[in-house]
Amino acid sequence: MEPRTPWQALARPRPFLRTAWPWRAVVYLASGAAVGALALFVLLVLVGFSVLLVGLPLLPLAGVALGGLERRRLRLVDREPAADPHRVPETPGLAAWLRVRAREQATWRELAYAVLLATVLWPLDLIVLAVALGLPAALLSAPVQFAASGGEEAKVVKAYLVTSYPQAFAAALLGLALLPLLLYPLTALAGARAALGRALLAPREAELRDRIGEVTASRARLAAAFEAERRRIERDLHDGAQQRLVALTMTLGLARYDVPPGPLADQLAKAHEEAGRVLTELRELIHGIHPQVLADYGLAAALADAADRSTVPVDVDVDGETGREGEADGDVDGETDGEGEADGDRDGGGSLPRLPAPVESAAYFAAREALANLARHSGATRARVTARHTGGLLRLTVEDDGRGGADPARGSGLTGLADRLAVLDGTLSITSPPGGPTVLRVEIPCGVRSVSSSPRTASSSARD
Repeated sequence: MEPRTPWQALARPRPFLRTAWPWRAVVYLASGAAVGALALFVLLVLVGFSVLLVGLPLLPLAGVALGGLERRRLRLVDREPAADPHRVPETPGLAAWLRVRAREQATWRELAYAVLLATVLWPLDLIVLAVALGLPAALLSAPVQFAASGGEEAKVVKAYLVTSYPQAFAAALLGLALLPLLLYPLTALAGARAALGRALLAPREAELRDRIGEVTASRARLAAAFEAERRRIERDLHDGAQQRLVALTMTLGLARYDVPPGPLADQLAKAHEEAGRVLTELRELIHGIHPQVLADYGLAAALADAADRSTVPVDVDVDGETGREGEADGDVDGETDGEGEADGDRDGGGSLPRLPAPVESAAYFAAREALANLARHSGATRARVTARHTGGLLRLTVEDDGRGGADPARGSGLTGLADRLAVLDGTLSITSPPGGPTVLRVEIPCGVRSVSSSPRTASSSARD
């Protein structure tokens, strides 16, 4: 594994001086001295303008800018990127950005780092560079200095008097020996400087927890918005295009019987059949976007409906109450209308409670994708769908008696479902040894949806 920091490079058995780390440390300290001198100049200017009540408010902004530059500069001696500790404002605009920055601890840590760099760190960087590089360079130049003095005498590093060429070359040899030796402490100091910068400029554990909480909440909002948009599209197609297609199909059917036999009647018959096929395809499309049975009756009934549509016989077991071959345990009163919905009441095929809409939708589509895959690829003769909601966790299992060997990496459509479940903090796992059986497991943490009216009434009111 490639070392990520100078300290790891120093601890490696590979000869340290043959790597790029010593020279990366030199560049880091030299650029730090330059940045520190510039930071000192900027801070002095801003403090000078504080008399006009302009400089002091700009000091934190200067610290933020310097912090961003220092996090990038850390990459010279630390391969692990330093994350930005600042939060993204919820609303756009400069005022919102300033309010968020003023309330963050990271802003004031960056200002403290800027003051420390401008007053202490950059002079220290210069001293280290002068000792580690300047001293060997001065000793190496002893023969040149002695020759420039006319062969009389020369003072090397203001302390060592050279009066002959043997002494001058001895000093040069000493400088040549000191240069690689002093690169070790120089690199170690660069690593310490980088560690100090990361401690002050990178996000801390509490800030990372807060950011994870914000990301989790944002993911939940996105999932809810995605589910609401799916349901809106389904309602628009159901109440708009589908109803018009039904009316068109009925009109064509009546028209074909009102004309005498002949070419016109044949064309009307073809148009009527084509309109019927388009209507069937539209109904399948609406069902794929968001099935009405899921919105009206919940996950249990939707799983029973998916099992009934499967070409492979499926047993549905919801909270211990089993329906055979896709039939729900609950009673369905009345006949089915032209859109595949029951006219009467339907309890959803078991005691599974109503769950949040994104959870029901994700679990349903995971089960439907699994049933579609086993019908196409597994060679199974029977399957079983089990759903349980206990302890605030929904567990969904789809098992078949097929040949096994399923591999999600080959593009079964389950990768996208896993990403969708991850938004809900859910997990998807597949066990499919050669020879079978294949078992798909879905787990989603969720509570019970609280509704003030029955699902059927709520859905009807939403359409009105």
